[in-house]
Amino acid sequence: MKNKILKITFIAAITIIAGCSSELNEDQELVVESGEIDYSSAEGALGALVGAYEKFQNVGWEQIPLLSVRGDDVNAGGLGDQAGFDDTDSFIYDNTYWMYRVFWENWFQDALQITAQMEQLERFREEGVDSRLIDQYIAECKTLRGYITLQLSKMYGDVFKVESTDQTILEVLPKNEIVQWVSSQMDEAVPMLLDMHPNQRTDIPGGMTKYTALAVKAMANLELENYQAVADAAGEIINSQKFELFPDFYELFNIPGKLCNENILEIQYSDFGQSSGENVRHLWNFYAPQGFTPAVAGADNGGWGFYEPSMKFIKFMLDRGESIRLETSVLFTDRGITEIQADPAYTDLPSFVSNTTRDGDVINDYARALFASGKHFLPTVQLTPGRTDIGTNNNYTVIRYAEVLLMYAEALTRGASGSAGSADDAVNQIRLRAGMDALSGVTSEDVMDEKLAELAMEWGIRYFDMVRLGETGELAYDGRNFDADKKFLPYPQDVLDQNYILREYYENNN
Repeated sequence: MKNKILKITFIAAITIIAGCSSELNEDQELVVESGEIDYSSAEGALGALVGAYEKFQNVGWEQIPLLSVRGDDVNAGGLGDQAGFDDTDSFIYDNTYWMYRVFWENWFQDALQITAQMEQLERFREEGVDSRLIDQYIAECKTLRGYITLQLSKMYGDVFKVESTDQTILEVLPKNEIVQWVSSQMDEAVPMLLDMHPNQRTDIPGGMTKYTALAVKAMANLELENYQAVADAAGEIINSQKFELFPDFYELFNIPGKLCNENILEIQYSDFGQSSGENVRHLWNFYAPQGFTPAVAGADNGGWGFYEPSMKFIKFMLDRGESIRLETSVLFTDRGITEIQADPAYTDLPSFVSNTTRDGDVINDYARALFASGKHFLPTVQLTPGRTDIGTNNNYTVIRYAEVLLMYAEALTRGASGSAGSADDAVNQIRLRAGMDALSGVTSEDVMDEKLAELAMEWGIRYFDMVRLGETGELAYDGRNFDADKKFLPYPQDVLDQNYILREYYENNN
C-alpha cells in the first residue's frame, strides 16, 4: 500500500520543482496528473509523508564518508581512483571534485523535495483531512529537513534556508543564523510530534517523533555553543525514559541493533527476509576491506577499502585499555598489526587485535589501507541465507542515545544546569557498557575523550567537535596541516555556475 501511495503522491510533487531543475526535467515522463490524487484521503496524506521519508532514505553512499573523513579518527583509504576524497582528508580542496557537487545537490534537492511534500500536505488539509494529522506530518518533514540543513551548514557554512519550492526567493543565511533557524524549526515541530520511541510507531516504524526533533535541536545548539539549550533538549530525552543503551556494543551496529531502543534515527534498508528478489541496501562496499575471507562461503568479499580508522585513534584506544569498543570499531589486517607493533610502546597487543573477527571473517592484507571500520561491516554470518552483497539488510544508524547522553554531559561540564542527572551519570552509563571503570568529577576533556571512543567514524562528529572547540591541532596529524579557513568545504564550482543566488552571495562574501 505504501509503495503505491509513494508512486502517486511523491512523483506528483516533483512537478513543483521540475521547472527549476534541468535534472528533474529529465524525469518528466514519470509525472502523473494531479487529478489522480484524492486530496480528501488520509491515506494519500500518508503517501505524501512517505515521499519525504523516501528522499531522506536515499542518501548517497558518498555523502556520509565525505562528511566524516576530515576527522583524526578516520583516514581516506589511498591508492585508488578517488584522489579528491584523499585530498579532502588532508584539507586540500578542489571545488570541481564530483563528491562536493553530489553532496550539495543531493541534500539541497532533498530539502526542496521534502518542502514540496509539505506543500502537498497543505492541500490535503484544505480538502478536509484532519488538521492535527497534517500538523504531525508537516512536523515530521520539518525534522527531516532540519537534519539535512544542519549537515549542509556544517559542511559548507552559509547555506540556503529552504521554506518554499520557489527557488527564485531562496535566501542564503550565515551558518549561525541557519543553525538557529533549524533549532527554531524543531521548537515548532516538537509539540506536533508523537510522544513515543520511534520504534513504537506502527504506521512508519522508526519514523520521526518528538525525541528525534529534540535530538536535532540539541545537535544544532551544540554547534551554536548554546549549552543550556543542549542540556534542556537532551535532558528531556533522557527524562522521558523511553531510550536506553543497547547492552551489546558490538551487535549495536549489526542486525540485532536494528530499530533498538538506543536508536533515535536510522536509515532503513531491507532484503525482506528473502534469499533473492527485491533488496533495498546501502552501498557498504565503500567501507568494507578490499580483501577478506568471509565466514560464510560465497559471501561477497569485494569491498573498496576507502574508509580507514586512523592509527592515532587505535593507539588512543589502546592507551585507554579499551577492548569492546576497539574490537567493534576496527577491522585489523596482519599488515596493520605489524605496523602498530613497529612502535615499541605497542609490541604487546591484546588477543582481540587479530585479523579474524569474533564471527570468523578474516580480513586479508590489501594495499589501500591497514584497517577498516568494523562499525560499517556486517558479519557475513548475519546475512540472510542466499544473500551475498556486503551489509545487505542492515540499517545505517544516524542518531543514537549515546550521543544524546554525551551532548548532555558536555553541556553540563561547560556550565549548563541539568535536570536529568549529572555528567558523571551520563558518561558512566556509556563506560559501563564498554567495560570501562566509572569516573568521578567528569571534566569537559573527559567527555571529549569519551565521545571519541564511543562515536568514532560516525557522521563526522569528531571533526566538527574539534572545529567547534578550536582544538584543530588534533586534526593536524600524520603530516596534515589545518588552517582556520579550511573548516568548510568550498561551494562546488558547478553549483556556483548554475545558481545565480549562491554565486552572488559567494562573490559578495569572499
